[in-house]
Amino acid sequence: MNQSWSIVVFCFNEVGTVREVIDRIAELFDRYRPGLYKIVVVDDGSTDGSYEKILDAARAHPDVIQVIRHEKNAGIGATLRDGYAAAQNENLTAVPADGQFDVSELIPYLNIDPHTFVSFYRKENVEYSSFRTILSAANKQINRVLNGIELKDVNWVKIYKTAAIKSFPWKLHSSLIESELCAKLLLKDERAVEVVSFYHPRTSGKSKGASPRVVLQALLETAKLVWAIQMFKRNRRHQN
Repeated sequence: MNQSWSIVVFCFNEVGTVREVIDRIAELFDRYRPGLYKIVVVDDGSTDGSYEKILDAARAHPDVIQVIRHEKNAGIGATLRDGYAAAQNENLTAVPADGQFDVSELIPYLNIDPHTFVSFYRKENVEYSSFRTILSAANKQINRVLNGIELKDVNWVKIYKTAAIKSFPWKLHSSLIESELCAKLLLKDERAVEVVSFYHPRTSGKSKGASPRVVLQALLETAKLVWAIQMFKRNRRHQN
């Protein structure tokens, strides 16, 4: 039986690409999962006209698009949390509105086994600055040593079972929410399938991943992430 999908598109000031990304998702899922998908677009307080593009897309695809709007920019963590919370179908993914992930890479994994999640990883990331590369490497080491996450790229696109990530509370509110979800799934003995992904260069807009606000929020929540994972481990030991 074909599995249903919720596709979260997260957007902050991506006026040049957001409509194209939404239309591409609708085109692919109309072909491969007609009637079995919803697109949840979360606009994180865009000020460049992105929100108007999103509303145009919603009018063009009225039966499949849900729009969530942050009046003020709240950050990637809040954006992902709101998108994930709104998801109701069996499989769940979140893709950026910047067009750097080719959504056709999802097609071979439209049906995934129970107790499994797919983790795409970028083999090369030529657009990262030296500073952001260092931050990414540090995050990977923290995840490996302290949180037990042996994944090549925890910060890229995933395919989750919606019920699986909603089976436990989420403690993080920054971009580290992805680390929390992956660590808890692995602790629940969920199987990670890692798939290489091509990282497309931007055609417009600017990267926000290394903005001072995003970096500071993630640094402040690093200790909270370690605490959340340790508490999760302790609770599971007590349950068993």
